[in-house]
Amino acid sequence: MSTATSVTRPATVVDADLAPVRADLTAWLALAAGAMGAFMAMLDISIVNSSLPVIQGEIGASGSEGTWISTAYLVAEIVIIPLSGWLERALGLRTFLLIATTLFICFSMTCGFSHTLPVMIIGRVGQGFTGGALIPTAMTIIATRLPREQQPLGSSIFGAVTILGPVVGPVVGGWLTENVSWHYAFFINLPVGIALLVLLLVALPAQRPKWDMLRYADWFGIAGLALGLGGLTVVLEEGQREQWFSSPTICWLAATSAIGFVFVGIGQATATKPVIRLRLLLDRQFGAVVIMVTMVGMVSYGTSYVIPQFLAGTAGYNALQSGQVVLLSGVPMILMMPFTPWLVENIDIRIAVAFGMGLLALSSWMEVDLTVQSTGAEFAATQVMRGIGTIFSAMYMNRAAIRSVSREMASDASGLYNTARNLGGSLALASIGVIQDHRMWLHSRRIEETLTANSDMVQTYMQQQGQTLGSSDAAYQSLGNAIQAQAIVMTYADLFWLLAVGIVCVSPLVLLLRPIPKTKGPAPLTH
Repeated sequence: MSTATSVTRPATVVDADLAPVRADLTAWLALAAGAMGAFMAMLDISIVNSSLPVIQGEIGASGSEGTWISTAYLVAEIVIIPLSGWLERALGLRTFLLIATTLFICFSMTCGFSHTLPVMIIGRVGQGFTGGALIPTAMTIIATRLPREQQPLGSSIFGAVTILGPVVGPVVGGWLTENVSWHYAFFINLPVGIALLVLLLVALPAQRPKWDMLRYADWFGIAGLALGLGGLTVVLEEGQREQWFSSPTICWLAATSAIGFVFVGIGQATATKPVIRLRLLLDRQFGAVVIMVTMVGMVSYGTSYVIPQFLAGTAGYNALQSGQVVLLSGVPMILMMPFTPWLVENIDIRIAVAFGMGLLALSSWMEVDLTVQSTGAEFAATQVMRGIGTIFSAMYMNRAAIRSVSREMASDASGLYNTARNLGGSLALASIGVIQDHRMWLHSRRIEETLTANSDMVQTYMQQQGQTLGSSDAAYQSLGNAIQAQAIVMTYADLFWLLAVGIVCVSPLVLLLRPIPKTKGPAPLTH
């Protein structure tokens, strides 16, 4: 009888805990709000890139001063992203996002109406602080508002947003600048921001602020992150232009950054609840994901910068044409987005990430063979490959980051994950500046060494050019331009080669990833 009883007890009792929990409408609206906010913030990272020459001219900024229009946003964003988890817990998610969105709109209007460089930089710093706060909260919403069974769809939406934002930005900015005005690259945030405010009010419940968290806050950690990440980002962005440590400014910023990271260490050792939980990096999966997403950030930001520079310098492309080439990587992302939840659920994470990283490496390797005759068509296949590779790597790593930690740690993990990706972008841009200067000089000298005055080939070339251009001076100028063009192409080939090697070097970390369990409970931390 006992056996029969155990066999025939109602299935509902056995399956009650296993029945999938479905997200309600407000949860999906909350996800839509988080994705919209993240997209708006990611778009503004690069939307001004194609408009910079026009903006600089109208506000009276030099080329070096104008770079701060982009740098100011990135510095502020990197500082606020890891702090967003603490601010969210202190203010409540809805209050935090409402404040961030309202201020983001105000600072966007400040940028749009600005006519001087200081006002523009103030607006961009404000955009960076408030926009950066919107990025990691989307991951927090996925981890806290969606059940485990529906998180793959949420992760796919967030992944598509973070990937497409920087890709679409140059095209949108270029089109608005050419057809309307550069001011609308900032004014576009007004209608989007208002729609986001409505979604936040409808979809997220109000929460009481926890003001006591201010009393027991990890102030060492907060100050350390601001000084450390802010100083490091400026050093990486401006170091090459300032001749690195020959500049007193860079030396002071480097020292400030070092002191900041010391403060972070003190906070980790003494605070009861550190502002950012670096111990999450001890988890083998989360630590591996952070390292790999840093490299993916380098590839994403690096190629979106290098390709337009190459096309502008060799093929004479304008900002909009170059942006359209960069946008090609977004095509497979859009086409594959409906299928990514199924892919995330049914393909082993190690296989998917290895495949994605392999495509990223291969796409960069294929661009090593560029020539001075290369045009945007040469990048069509590699950009599509890069888009597919980013889908398989970033989507799965985003999902792995969420599943690596408990719900309580979701905001901290999101801050670390997004900081790593954006810091990878800063590292890429800083490295590109250094490599361009050194390799350009090296390749120019190497080419000149092969062209001796007694060479029949050189003499024939100079005679033909002299006859065609009308003077020997023009012929020498033509030869110098040809050497410079070849050196530029060889330098860009070096950059793509280094990106490919970088991806290959971090790819073995795929072996540290764990299969994503198809259960509702949080994945355990493994140290």
